Amino acid sequence: MWLRNCPRQPRAAIVTLHGGRADGYQTSRPWHLAALRMRPVLRAAASGLPLDDVVLAHVRYRHRGWNRNDPLIDTYRALGELPRIAGPVPVVLIGHSMGGRAALRAASHPQVRGVLALAPWLPTGEPTAQLSGKTAVVVHGERDRVTSPRASADYVRRARTDRARIGMIVIRKGDHAMARRSSLWHRTVATVVNELLHPEVPPRGLTAAGCSATEPLSL
Repeated sequence: MWLRNCPRQPRAAIVTLHGGRADGYQTSRPWHLAALRMRPVLRAAASGLPLDDVVLAHVRYRHRGWNRNDPLIDTYRALGELPRIAGPVPVVLIGHSMGGRAALRAASHPQVRGVLALAPWLPTGEPTAQLSGKTAVVVHGERDRVTSPRASADYVRRARTDRARIGMIVIRKGDHAMARRSSLWHRTVATVVNELLHPEVPPRGLTAAGCSATEPLSL
């Protein structure tokens, strides 16, 4: 885990997980495009939050590929380090592409309050039981040609049968790299993260709307 902001008495943490490849044991580097892509995402996530309350961090994988669950193992290791750094604070995981898959898989960790998966890579048969009792939002670009919006929609439907509180948002004309309509991607990230960290009773806002809708919301 690499820290971007670490106040003395944090109340929450936001951790980003970048994308990668299906296979590959090359060393993951901070200057790789997949890692660089998450920097503005983390800034957007923190934009509406007081920095003296929130740990901001990202996970740097050992390898660029998923291989045999390598990014998931690295994510669990990072989450295991967090209590020593910040205490038992609630965590929101934000993952893109392969990182979205890792974030959704790691939802069962006791400190994870919510997951935001951006254009996640979700192969057929990806498990959903770990999301039981958790809140998650999947955001996918309508024109993504790298990962599948249809696979994300199917994943959300299956996760709901496992008692997950999960919704999906589609960015019209959005692409996998989150470059098209980037400002909308970032506003959505900021809104959802704030709602995951500060859930309202009764639920309101974009997260609640997505989780209660029978079909993906379109922005």
